[in-house]
Amino acid sequence: MSRVICIAGESGSGKTTSMRNLDPATTYYIDADKKGLSWKGWRKQYNKENKNYAACDDANLVRQYIQKIAEGCPQIKAIVVDTINGLMIADEMRRSKEKGYDKWVDLAACIWDLVCEAYSYRDDLTIIFVAHTQTDHDEAGYMFTRIKTSGKKLDKICLESKFTTVLLSKCVDGAYKFETQANNSTAKSPMGAFDQLEIDNDIVEVMKVLEDF
Repeated sequence: MSRVICIAGESGSGKTTSMRNLDPATTYYIDADKKGLSWKGWRKQYNKENKNYAACDDANLVRQYIQKIAEGCPQIKAIVVDTINGLMIADEMRRSKEKGYDKWVDLAACIWDLVCEAYSYRDDLTIIFVAHTQTDHDEAGYMFTRIKTSGKKLDKICLESKFTTVLLSKCVDGAYKFETQANNSTAKSPMGAFDQLEIDNDIVEVMKVLEDF
């Protein structure tokens, strides 16, 4: 069973930057937002010539990419999908002229299946989904942060429920951090994995800890 991690947060909170220390030789980056990465020199690290980068916002094609990499590229140990919202929005826009409830069911099923299948691959593979968040306020004024989704169907099935690890990226006093447990949010991590509510924003260190889980 492959490991699956979700890194969620607002735009500019350090989600993509947290991938900076991944080894390009063992990482495949799927840029679903098609906006490039966020650190100097990334173009030399991730590109078509190195066969470790694809700009793709079609969820079905992303599923095919992941399957082919998992089965045919044993040197790849990490796959990043950045962001899952890019897949949702692109599918919604492609079907914008369609009417009715069915398209929202199809969208929810497509994303749900993508995440579910991610667990079915080899043990030495980690698949990282990056997601944007939204913060809601209840009637009492309390805030709650969760993964931003397209359509009420995905809200009802609760995408976070498919992840054992959801780290919330945030900027605290100018320092970029991951929130490891729920704090008016859907952040969570395996029991005993992290002693602190906030840890450094580095996916490589996170992956090292989660090797034991």
